Amino acid sequence: MMNKTYSAVFLACMGLGLAGCNDSDDAQTITSPPVVEEATPNSIELVHLASYESGIFGQSAAEIPAYDAASKRLFVVNAQKGMVDVLDFSQPAQPTYIQSLDAKTYLANSEVNSVAVHNGIVALAVQAEDKTQTGIVAFFKAQDLSFISQVNVGALPDMLTFTPDGRKVLVANEAEPNEGYQVDPEGSVSIIDISDIQKPTATIAGFHAWNDRKQDLLDAGIRIFGPDISQYPNVANVGIQTTTVAQDLEPEYIAVSADGKKAWVSLQENNAIGVLDLEKNQFFDLFPMGYKDHSLPENALDGSDRDCAIGQDSLGRSITECAKDAGMINIRSWPGLYGMYMPDAIAQYQANGKTYLVTANEGDAREWLRDEAKYFEGGDLNAGYAEEIRIKHLFKKAGFDAKGDYAAHLRQLAPGVKGAKLNPEVFKPCQTADATEVCADNLIKDSQIGRLTISWTQGYQKDPLTGLPKLDENGRLTYDKLYAYGGRSVSIVDPETKQIVWDSGSEFEQKIAELFPEQFNSNHEAFKFDDRSDNKGPEPEGVTLGKIGEKTFAFIGLERASGIMVYDISNPNQAKFVQYMNHRNTNETEVTKQGDLGPEGLIFIAAKNSPNGHPLLVVGNEVSGSTAVYEVKLN
Repeated sequence: MMNKTYSAVFLACMGLGLAGCNDSDDAQTITSPPVVEEATPNSIELVHLASYESGIFGQSAAEIPAYDAASKRLFVVNAQKGMVDVLDFSQPAQPTYIQSLDAKTYLANSEVNSVAVHNGIVALAVQAEDKTQTGIVAFFKAQDLSFISQVNVGALPDMLTFTPDGRKVLVANEAEPNEGYQVDPEGSVSIIDISDIQKPTATIAGFHAWNDRKQDLLDAGIRIFGPDISQYPNVANVGIQTTTVAQDLEPEYIAVSADGKKAWVSLQENNAIGVLDLEKNQFFDLFPMGYKDHSLPENALDGSDRDCAIGQDSLGRSITECAKDAGMINIRSWPGLYGMYMPDAIAQYQANGKTYLVTANEGDAREWLRDEAKYFEGGDLNAGYAEEIRIKHLFKKAGFDAKGDYAAHLRQLAPGVKGAKLNPEVFKPCQTADATEVCADNLIKDSQIGRLTISWTQGYQKDPLTGLPKLDENGRLTYDKLYAYGGRSVSIVDPETKQIVWDSGSEFEQKIAELFPEQFNSNHEAFKFDDRSDNKGPEPEGVTLGKIGEKTFAFIGLERASGIMVYDISNPNQAKFVQYMNHRNTNETEVTKQGDLGPEGLIFIAAKNSPNGHPLLVVGNEVSGSTAVYEVKLN
């Protein structure tokens, strides 16, 4: 009985930092338990343990999870309800709902975008009803879910994270434009000082310093591409947004250095990473992610959802018949095609005494339309903005027309522009009547990459003196390169050299084709084989890292494929594939019953913090509305 009493008091004292604590009048010597070194596994394996079902399908009822070890609670963003669901996680195999945290009391008609937890404090990123207006970060206690405080931040606050010492919270203010693009707030990161959690203060780190360096950024390979009235001198410009650098940059995700002095911010649409000084609270560098050369065999991809042909697919399997609009597994290299890495989630870790970044290269196009008919058919620049187009439409022999995905900005890019062509010096003309020959006329067909979505804003020739689009004698733009969205991969970046030291290349598609061929490039919401090959493929979005012993593992969520890729990244230059886990049951014809679909956010829980003493992976699945729990089995 005495031992039990002592244990309770000891634990209570530990929670109070041992200040002035003693369970008797006699002096007690308190000895800390020995630190047990965690064994380093040869490898690991994810084993599905449980899924908490919200019962809400296709409405983002489970997005970003966070975990508090002290209270053994999960906090999961439920965008459908506009709040955060709190789950009892004391038994990981049976998560149960407790209640929800609602921020609408503190910002009317608001919506929660992200959640983070540190030392018993829960932080919520909350956007205003009008997303272009100022949002807030609200703080709660994890133990009793009581409100603590709030602070104003930038427009559309999304991902947020604590610094390692817990003294600051950083939130990415994505600052997307409104529908129609008439209002485009400035992207930024809010750095919140919570040394006094009752009175948090926020400092904005923005990009004003780069507004007069736009051309330098463009020359370096950073995408600054929002609508700009200076490009359309012959068009009435009432309402058209003139985009500055600060407006065009949209922070997506944040990774903080181990010492808390620096942070790296993914700028997905801009295909870049920003570097933030957390001692001066300002950005001091921007660098591009570069482009992935899909003409190289190691960077091969399947670029069409309607590429079925009688014969053999890229895995050597026999194709005897093709249904209408059917696709096939056709992973191959394509000349003149480049992928924009466009990182979404970003994380950092240490290896060999250096810091490295890990990026999930999802890709994202901008399309903000107030009236699609007026924009695409009527050519009204005031009706929105869209920057993606299918290859076969861009290079249609009849030129641009008012049907399909011909952006108004494209059709008025230069006086007299009538269409576009591939540069015959780069894209070789066809030499045979063989439809499988990779050549200019065949390239733009559905059977090759004609249906692949690319950006029309890049790759065309410009006058070297004026920088304006150069037209041939027939009023056509000439494209030397084609730029697709996303790297379909995970990359490891050396932030000092600003170079990618390793990339998974085509391995995501190759492994899915090998292990789950019936699910190849399928969609998460409406299951169909090969459905996403023409648009970012498996779509890697989230990434989290877990250190077990001396090894570091990366867990990457494939949003559309609805699976989890696992890599051993202990050696940054030679990361190794470990596992592809997909919990989707395609034998079930009803998509709402197929299991965990659309992984959005992932967190790793180390064994020392885990409720069951084993390392865990928790995944929020936005389509199925489920929170999946995986045990990490050590081999």
